[in-house]
Amino acid sequence: MAGVLAADPTLADFGKDPLWITIVKAVMLFLFLALGVVFGVWFERKLISRMQHRHGPNRAGRFGLLQSVADAIKMGLKEDIFPRTVDRVLYLLAPVIMVVPAFLAFSIVPFAPMVDLFGVRTPLQLVDLPVAVLFMLAMGAVSVYGVVLAGWSSRSPYALLGGLRSAAQVVSYEIAMGLSFVAIFLFAGTLSTSEIVKAQGDMWFAVLLIPSFLIYVICMFGEAARIPFDLPEGEGELVGGFQTEYSSSLKFALIMMGEYLHTFTASGIAVTLFLGGWRAPFPITYFWEAANTGWWPGLWFFIKFVLTFSFIVWVRASLPRVRYDQLMSLGWKVLIPVNLAWILLVAAVRNVVVDEGNKTVGIALGAVIAIGALAVWMRFDTVDQRRKEARKAQVDAEFEELCNEPTAGGFPVPPLDLPHYHGVTRP
Repeated sequence: MAGVLAADPTLADFGKDPLWITIVKAVMLFLFLALGVVFGVWFERKLISRMQHRHGPNRAGRFGLLQSVADAIKMGLKEDIFPRTVDRVLYLLAPVIMVVPAFLAFSIVPFAPMVDLFGVRTPLQLVDLPVAVLFMLAMGAVSVYGVVLAGWSSRSPYALLGGLRSAAQVVSYEIAMGLSFVAIFLFAGTLSTSEIVKAQGDMWFAVLLIPSFLIYVICMFGEAARIPFDLPEGEGELVGGFQTEYSSSLKFALIMMGEYLHTFTASGIAVTLFLGGWRAPFPITYFWEAANTGWWPGLWFFIKFVLTFSFIVWVRASLPRVRYDQLMSLGWKVLIPVNLAWILLVAAVRNVVVDEGNKTVGIALGAVIAIGALAVWMRFDTVDQRRKEARKAQVDAEFEELCNEPTAGGFPVPPLDLPHYHGVTRP
């Protein structure tokens, strides 16, 4: 029993560490995130360049490893320019608001179970709470204030539009993201991240609750404002979005750090809630019983974390930016309704199958709910498709009318019944 407790920390194991151990873990977390941003930029540039048959950074240091360090030093030493019309207090405060909540959100991510840290037995996690997942969502909501204030304080139309886009986008996709966690709470019976990792001892929630996982993956890009959902920046339409008026100085470096930290947080939450956290994959645990003890789980967490981040980079290199109306339509018309139907299905099946033990009724109930949800979705999809076809036909008719009537402002097209055309006589 002692070995099980050592491998699977619970809420009771937190809050007992000496103060100096807590400080050590906080410093380790800060260094992991700070260095992760530096080398994450290098890794992303290197991976995208390889996908595009380029070399990427290869001058500063071996394999270009010092390129991000050189960029950070350059941005720290460049002249800090303040536009004359900005609100200086909020203009300076906005990048800080973007960075600090991202650091705090990662504090609830478990890297490993109970480990021996300088002679003290402690979980390799800074803090855990009975509502740890809600704390993560709250920090993501607070960080959007930094983006909104950056756009508003810049007193620029492009920056303001980027900030407003960010507010609407985060609200839309945070709802869908929060709903994707409900199925996990139903199965794990807790909102504690360490307890959720413990509940995945037999099967990862990415397999058991695959619709929730897929919805979270989509919401992850919307929450972190990564391509194809990087509409708050929108270089092709808003110059630089909310960060248009921030020069390439220390403030811009903080904004970049905040964006990468949100990406890291999204990856860490995906690993923790859906991919088994620090637990080793099944083939490893089958042949090696001690794979989930000691410091080894930290290696499994890091591998999953890097693979998840690589997937985010791969999507950036593969997909174009969507239109803003497509972004909002996906969040409100697709993700949220599908999430609600899936939660209803999970709750019904779990109540009948797990609590009451009636598998036949549970399967039948789940099939009925799934068929009903599919029928409703197909109905709405058919109506939407008909509306699009009618709109397209109307636009084509108006365009054809303009083309055939030069005086209406269309394209002057010569009639086809002219006897001569460029000196050539028609037969």
